[in-house]
Amino acid sequence: MTVFPALEIPETLAAGPGPGNTDPRVLEAFAKAGVADHMQADVLRGMIEAKHMLRDLWGTKNLFTFGVAGTGWSGLDSMEGLILPGDKVVSFVNGTFSGIDDLTIRIKASSLEDLAADSLDPHPANVHTVSVPHGQSVTAEIVDAALAEHKPMWAFMAHWETGSGRVNDIQGFSDACVKHGVMGLVDAVSSLGVGDFNIDDYPGVVAWASCPQKGVLSLPLTYAPVSFTDNAIELLKARGCYSFVHNPIFEARHWGIIEGKDVDTPSYHRTHSGYAVAAFHEALRIILGYGRGRKASDYKYHEAALRQAVEAMGCEVTSNMPSLIVLNLPGKLAGREKELVQGARSQGFGIWPTLSEPVQVRIGILNQLTPEQITEITSRFADAMLAMGAEFDKATVLNQLKSYYAKAA
Repeated sequence: MTVFPALEIPETLAAGPGPGNTDPRVLEAFAKAGVADHMQADVLRGMIEAKHMLRDLWGTKNLFTFGVAGTGWSGLDSMEGLILPGDKVVSFVNGTFSGIDDLTIRIKASSLEDLAADSLDPHPANVHTVSVPHGQSVTAEIVDAALAEHKPMWAFMAHWETGSGRVNDIQGFSDACVKHGVMGLVDAVSSLGVGDFNIDDYPGVVAWASCPQKGVLSLPLTYAPVSFTDNAIELLKARGCYSFVHNPIFEARHWGIIEGKDVDTPSYHRTHSGYAVAAFHEALRIILGYGRGRKASDYKYHEAALRQAVEAMGCEVTSNMPSLIVLNLPGKLAGREKELVQGARSQGFGIWPTLSEPVQVRIGILNQLTPEQITEITSRFADAMLAMGAEFDKATVLNQLKSYYAKAA
């Protein structure tokens, strides 16, 4: 019998697409929570308050707005579970994560025969996947043309595709869904808590799903925010879904949403963690206290600073997300992206490569919204590049960054 030494995880700078570095207040809330069961009064009160804060963060009056226990994929599975075998779907893919969403959709829309043909990668005829090249955004024109041609029941799109760092046209997607009588589903994993938008402004979208560890900046295994319109819930009531644990109607009951109303006494659905509730609740308090509009503006401001700095090092930026830089390395470093990332990560600098071709470097700024933090990210990335033989003057890059911030002071 082997007893391993105590696990020690070193402090790192999480400068990738997410999770971001967790706010100390969130960690404190998690650690200070008492041992309370999932029906204890303070735990339930925390869930009810979190539900109301989520509605403010999403910008919605949707009653069925709450958190699904788990990671972002838990929330996405709950949303995509609205799709039943045989449903006709158009899915838009422009990167790694919309691609995984697309696989989820194809699995859920498959017949038994489709699954038997290829259980791990089914291709049911009732799902049409529109593939947009890596590094490009899904546009209103692409969505409109596909919905007009295929006339589906459902359409899916990622709001912001983290795999390639591209912002997709949510207004065009919603407008096309309304125009063609299609129910839209949106992956907002990377946009919630970073962008300033109200989901009620997009009536073509009937369900949204996000994650706890990016813009919301809670711990990863807490609660994935979801929001469903009344139309989506009425359809779910009429047809059901193939899940108990991720059934939105069942899940909502534990958050005090029962029979189409907010209630004071939630009912049991499954075991929740008082620690997770405390952390998620505090993360929502932090982001709403900061201000949704201010945070969105700050992300844009600091992304522009980092973009300017990496371009000064000779990199080509291909992304347009305000919380993530996706870039190609210059000249002789091209093709060595994974090597650079591995070297940086070995030094506690947590940047990421893209997870599908072409291989690029991803640098994120989640919860890194001060000049000092952006300067540290810039400095550490410069060191990683210079160690591999890049040719630029680090002092010049840092002076340009200092000038950027001085102009706005």
